[in-house]
Amino acid sequence: MLTGPLRAELLPGGRSNLTYLLTDGHKRWVLRRPPLGHVLATAHDMDREYRVLGALHPTEVPVPRPIVSGGPDVIGAFFYVMDFADGEVLRDRTQLQTVNATALAGQLVDVLARLHCLVPAAVGLADLGRPAGYLERQVRRWGKQLAASRSRDVPGLDELGHRLGKRLPAHQRGAIVHGDYRLDNVVVGGDGTITAVLDWEMATLGDPLTDLASMLVWWDGISGLDSPVAAVPGDVPGFPPGSTLVEHYARATGHDLTDLAWYLGFAYYKIAVIFEGIHYRAQQGLTVGEGFDRLGALVPDLVERGHGALTTPTSR
Repeated sequence: MLTGPLRAELLPGGRSNLTYLLTDGHKRWVLRRPPLGHVLATAHDMDREYRVLGALHPTEVPVPRPIVSGGPDVIGAFFYVMDFADGEVLRDRTQLQTVNATALAGQLVDVLARLHCLVPAAVGLADLGRPAGYLERQVRRWGKQLAASRSRDVPGLDELGHRLGKRLPAHQRGAIVHGDYRLDNVVVGGDGTITAVLDWEMATLGDPLTDLASMLVWWDGISGLDSPVAAVPGDVPGFPPGSTLVEHYARATGHDLTDLAWYLGFAYYKIAVIFEGIHYRAQQGLTVGEGFDRLGALVPDLVERGHGALTTPTSR
């Protein structure tokens, strides 16, 4: 029951889907919807996010409680509403300088490990995806997304996709994967604990090491780049290096990380393709918020680092 007029405010940080804070002056909720225009097939899946939140909310993986979902007949696009998660999303360097960096890094890995240890069938997500052949499909999928958003030539980007396709790891695990796991996609409470993991639009059943690699690239793999998305923990004194997170994850899960170099190369490729899609929309004036016009400039560096990761003979 609303206690007053419902107001909406665009929340910062979203570079893919649009996220709004809803309030009636007393309570707060969050609404998620796809971006304006040029929505690629299989991207920005609101139904998937809503379903995953419902499945994970009773588990030890912290997520906001989903409330309701709806279609274009309500607001002109598919959307869902969830509870507002109390705490902060750590996007600014000044925020990162106030936390216990070592403890937060450990929590970030522990939450990911708990997700990857869930049995999909036990939480009603056995049909969320097909783990067999996941990596091959992922490389092919992001190649198609790139083709659908191509507005310029980026040297080495197509080649990176080809290299990944030719060097698929032989051993692949199956688990629930988030698809975009990183520090600024979690909410940190006042006591320093992670209270919610956000942004589940790309969740599926697949190889959990793709989540690990994504987390590492956002942690310190893009160190030194002018990213408008969020502050890079690796650029902030006191934060442990990504190698510490790798060791923690290996202990928590027991997974073999021999092929981690490939997964890092793929993470760079995927982010580069996503940024190209955002660059495409920004060129058409179809983005809402600040920083979108800066993402395209990062793509060449991401491509270079992706090739560098594949050239590395060991995982780190």
